[in-house]
Amino acid sequence: MTSRTALAPEALLFDMDGTLVDSTVVVERTWRRFARRHGLDAERILHTAHGRRTGETVARYAPAGVDVAAETARLVAEEVEDVDGIVPVPGAAELLACLSLGRWAVVTSAGREVTHRRMAAAGLPLPPLLVSADDVREGKPSPEGYLAAAAALDVHPASAVVFEDAEAGLRAAAAAHATAVVVGTYRGPAAEGCPRVRDLSEVTVTGAAHGVLRVSLGHPEPVRG
Repeated sequence: MTSRTALAPEALLFDMDGTLVDSTVVVERTWRRFARRHGLDAERILHTAHGRRTGETVARYAPAGVDVAAETARLVAEEVEDVDGIVPVPGAAELLACLSLGRWAVVTSAGREVTHRRMAAAGLPLPPLLVSADDVREGKPSPEGYLAAAAALDVHPASAVVFEDAEAGLRAAAAAHATAVVVGTYRGPAAEGCPRVRDLSEVTVTGAAHGVLRVSLGHPEPVRG
């Protein structure tokens, strides 16, 4: 017996943090430093920051009088330098290795330089197409990034499968009318009705070399004697 979901997309679009790379320790260090500098509740910030652009979180929580642009630049510089503890999400390297160059992209709330650093630290290849926080006017949950990636890959957004792990990104995928797959344990409102995998080791792609993607989600169930 098997318990699998089969999809046939024209392209695969990946979030980065929490989907391709596990950057939890770095993200927590960054926002805890920010919270200490300004006397803020770090747990409250961490609860809402995931999946959103750094500048948007700074603008939301910075006390009155703080230069948001300067503080954002400081945090981004810290993120570029701090990659200690970043690892690939299980299955990420194997999955990306089997994809053809014109059929996948990364759409992330991180900036371009941070993305390059984290992907390299995790030992993952840079994507053939990257839509970063630097490339959009509106970050997730706006669908702008996913719409831009689909357009650049010359596919209709509804023909793409998006892999996401956070509320903002799942809402962005839904707004773009793409099929969203939840990676990890998130179970908020935006995840309702979406297929899910524990990590990318539960994703199998075939046909990439021939231009026809076939995506299977999940592992075969064990045969019980």
